[in-house]
Amino acid sequence: MELRHLRYFVAVAEERHFGRAAARLHMAQPPLSQQIRQLEAELGLTLLTRTTRRVDLTPAGAAYLERTREILGAVDAAAHEAASIASGRRGRLLIGCVGSATYSLLPALARTLRAELPEVEFGFRGEMLSPDQAAALTDGTLDLGLLRPLPTGNSGGPGLSITHLRQESLLVAMPKDHRFAGRRRVRIADLDGEGLVIHAGSGRSAMNATIQGLFDSARIRTHIAHEVAETSTLVTFVAAGLGVAIVPEPTAALAVPGVVYVPLTGTPGVELVAATRAGEESPLLDRALALLASLSAD
Repeated sequence: MELRHLRYFVAVAEERHFGRAAARLHMAQPPLSQQIRQLEAELGLTLLTRTTRRVDLTPAGAAYLERTREILGAVDAAAHEAASIASGRRGRLLIGCVGSATYSLLPALARTLRAELPEVEFGFRGEMLSPDQAAALTDGTLDLGLLRPLPTGNSGGPGLSITHLRQESLLVAMPKDHRFAGRRRVRIADLDGEGLVIHAGSGRSAMNATIQGLFDSARIRTHIAHEVAETSTLVTFVAAGLGVAIVPEPTAALAVPGVVYVPLTGTPGVELVAATRAGEESPLLDRALALLASLSAD
């Protein structure tokens, strides 16, 4: 028995006429009649009663028609699902974001992905430090990461494929009553001796390494007042007057009362990249990366 036998049977059962069923199937009537007889012979059942004017279902044929429709529906659904996955229109994607991307890029990305790929199940994890994302990508916890490379250019883990998204300028977040709050820009040298609120160090944050590198290059002291894991906590500490912070420009989207953002001049800024597992072939990932590149360019 083949699927075509089932499709032939459904056509005859619905049309109740071999001639009309043959026309619907774009085939001649004699071969269709022969295929139905073969099906009945294989089943050892009479599915149809034939007269010169019409075809009727036997009780066994009526039951067989119901199940056959279910089978053919499942086959068609499986084909549609497989085609959707192969074209990147269905599946599951888990995405991680560093803090500043959580507030700036993630909302637009989530809306765009859900509008463009409504059959895809998305999961998002915000406020993830870059090394944590690299580890999660490696162990399969994440499929796509929005992170920052270390100043050395290392993405934070082996076996990752990196796509540049954009370069972001740096700002100094400071309490609104800070002596520099009215300036148009601040230099790194101006922060000599300032108490810093900074992302956690010891290899846990690309921003920590970047900021430490800026101070080392300028040969000035760093006074770390507080280390935190999340950007939202960092800005809240600044608002509380516990120090100043150097942050990527999109962090200003976190409009925390009591915080002023002033551009940091004389620095190249920081890079935002998309990271996936190296060598992984996924039409869904390709679609997501294309949408992400488009959003990052806006």
